[in-house]
Amino acid sequence: MYMSRFRGAEDLARYICTNYSGRVVEVGVGHFPDVAAILKTGGMDVILTDKESRALGNLTVVKDDIFSPRLELYRGASLLYSLRPPQELQIGMGSLAIKVGADVLIRPLGDEVAILPGFSRRLVNFGETGFFLFRPIR
Repeated sequence: MYMSRFRGAEDLARYICTNYSGRVVEVGVGHFPDVAAILKTGGMDVILTDKESRALGNLTVVKDDIFSPRLELYRGASLLYSLRPPQELQIGMGSLAIKVGADVLIRPLGDEVAILPGFSRRLVNFGETGFFLFRPIR
């Protein structure tokens, strides 16, 4: 079992596993892949992206730029998620999610939450975690 250093990581991973299937992509993973590690342990297809390629433990981070994305990384994803992303990254995620038909989940740092055109937004409190879930308006 993966031991998380990120408070609420287990609950966030449980929410994702319960509500999504297929591929999910963590955007801007940084150096704490706690949620992704839990998702992988649970058998989910998880891709981690950041501005530099590298290994994080037994996980591989793929280099990608959300503002000029390699669409093949995101096609088929049901969810793009990010932990503590700046607003400009959130906006880039929204633009990409519209193209690939995915939801967006943001666990912000404080109250830094963007408005994503074409999405409805709601606050979700789940166990020890809270996040914003954006769903495409259909």
